Amino acid sequence: MHIKGLLFDINGTLTDIKTDEGYEDIYRTLSNLLSYQGIIIDAKTLKSQYFQIMDKQLAASETRHPEFDAVAIFAEILGLQATAYTQQLAPEKLQMLPLFLAETFRAASRFRLQLYPGVAETIKQLHDRYRLAIVSDGQTAYARPELNAVELSQYFNPVIISGDFGYRKPDKRLFRKALTALAMTPDEVLFIGNDMYRDVHGPRKLGIRTVFFRSNQGQQEKEGVQPDYIIHSFPELLDAIAYFER
Repeated sequence: MHIKGLLFDINGTLTDIKTDEGYEDIYRTLSNLLSYQGIIIDAKTLKSQYFQIMDKQLAASETRHPEFDAVAIFAEILGLQATAYTQQLAPEKLQMLPLFLAETFRAASRFRLQLYPGVAETIKQLHDRYRLAIVSDGQTAYARPELNAVELSQYFNPVIISGDFGYRKPDKRLFRKALTALAMTPDEVLFIGNDMYRDVHGPRKLGIRTVFFRSNQGQQEKEGVQPDYIIHSFPELLDAIAYFER
């Protein structure tokens, strides 16, 4: 097998991340922040509205594996709650507020963000030999800044994030977008991920070979699904690639 490209999941594969979207302080912080924009809404109501709009987005999707749009959620909340004071804010501020609120939401919900041992060194080695790309579930408002925060953003192009498209892995369309951007075929790439359903079942439907990283996150088993190679620490990826290139 002649490998030209490597496709990576982010959370649970490159980054060891812990978030809690149910954490009450998220909504207290956002409620307080919104008061500076002329919107008075208590934390409990804000939390309820956030998840109601998310559920509405997902229910409206016609795809099997829908993804929500966090920035759009906050844009809708602002539209519903805006007061005369809000409408008098500078246009530039109003335009940026949904993204800023989404970033604040993520910041308040995040308790850990770090690379797994050996990720930085391994990625640097691989970058010299292969094209590296991201295919990950999540929100661009979070994913790109978090890749930058762990000093990995310069190694990956393209970066395909489910929130930009309205569907998530294992939807084959996300993997196809990466292949198209790389101008590669399924037999020229490997996918590396930590979820047996999303990161193994998904790419294998396109004929992409998979390396499963058995990390501390993700679905560890899926009936009828087997990866092509399993690693238990990230640097073992070098051995996996050597195996495929024999």
